[in-house]
Amino acid sequence: MNSNLHEWLNLLIRWGHFLAGIMWIGTSLYFVWMDSSFKPLAEPKKGVDGEVWMVHGGNFYHVEKRRFGPGEMPSLLHWFKWEATLTWLTGFMLLIVVYYMTSGAYLVDAQVKNLSPGLASLIGLGVIFGGWIFYDLLLRSPLAKSKWVNVVGLFLTAAIIYFLTHTFSGRGAFIHLGAMFGTMMVLNVWVHILPNQQAIIEASNAGNEPNYDLGKIAKTRSMHNSYMTLPVLFIMISNHFPSTFAHSNNWLVLILIVLMGALVRHVMISAKYWPLAPALACLVALVSMTYVKAARGLPENDSENSKVHFFQINHILQNRCVQCHSRFPTDSVFTVAPGGVVFDTPADIQQWSTRINERAVQQKTMPLANKTQMLDEERILLGKWISQGARVE
Repeated sequence: MNSNLHEWLNLLIRWGHFLAGIMWIGTSLYFVWMDSSFKPLAEPKKGVDGEVWMVHGGNFYHVEKRRFGPGEMPSLLHWFKWEATLTWLTGFMLLIVVYYMTSGAYLVDAQVKNLSPGLASLIGLGVIFGGWIFYDLLLRSPLAKSKWVNVVGLFLTAAIIYFLTHTFSGRGAFIHLGAMFGTMMVLNVWVHILPNQQAIIEASNAGNEPNYDLGKIAKTRSMHNSYMTLPVLFIMISNHFPSTFAHSNNWLVLILIVLMGALVRHVMISAKYWPLAPALACLVALVSMTYVKAARGLPENDSENSKVHFFQINHILQNRCVQCHSRFPTDSVFTVAPGGVVFDTPADIQQWSTRINERAVQQKTMPLANKTQMLDEERILLGKWISQGARVE
């Protein structure tokens, strides 16, 4: 595919995914907050379980939480369903454009598992849709009536995280967990929440007493969706933070991120603050794990004060980096310099020296999946050159 077309596809689909996600997650957060904010009426009213008063934009709003009897359903109801669908559709399209149409550049890391791009894509799709099947069967099983179902769910989530991070690149593993969660969320909407709501409406319109137990089932699935929102939101932006996805124990990093997000969401839902303590513990553990100390170590027979010359640095970058990071890349996948970072001239190299230090020396996340086989000795030389002032004369 033409590189300009590929980039515009990436941009437009990403923009659409972002906008749809705001609408879906926004309404989810709003309705869960509102549902937990209803207060009993001062004077009981038939069919009304609670009310809430709100002010926004200079106007006041009175919302009631109601149950309708036979023949009482209003003629017009506003549904919230297309936000979820559009978010999933644009997210899946983005997954294809970024991860499945780039010859495994972002998905496969030979140092983790040497997979062909086609096989890696099939495994990714299997995890995304297989995760929903296992999740749905679990909640249809007798175990769903026990509190142990949450423990089993957490254990299975940890297991799939371990599998993903030992199969794909860190970035690919993170995004596939997010895609699996997103698929669970959208299928919860279309397979359980919407049909159950429709059944209640149809019973009322037919003059029958609605079965509000169906509403409880829908509410359970909706709450599961809500607990997945914060982890999914982090995963959506995680490709910008290689200190997380490229960590040597990225499986543990991702487990802590998911757990922390769910705990914070529980505080938002329940207004109980005890989960903040374990959430803070997760955060402290994450920061401690991902803190990168300055790279140390020197090539054999070298000294701390020996000067690294620019021609040595330029040689490394020409051999390991400019295939992608150039105004005229020669790489078969990256036909446009990633992030606009180029190393064509001494001035370019000096300008991006801080980024080189961060990604190639400290985090060791570049070259991507070490595609050009940069050596540890070369990383050390880059670090020394930068510590000596990144001079190009």
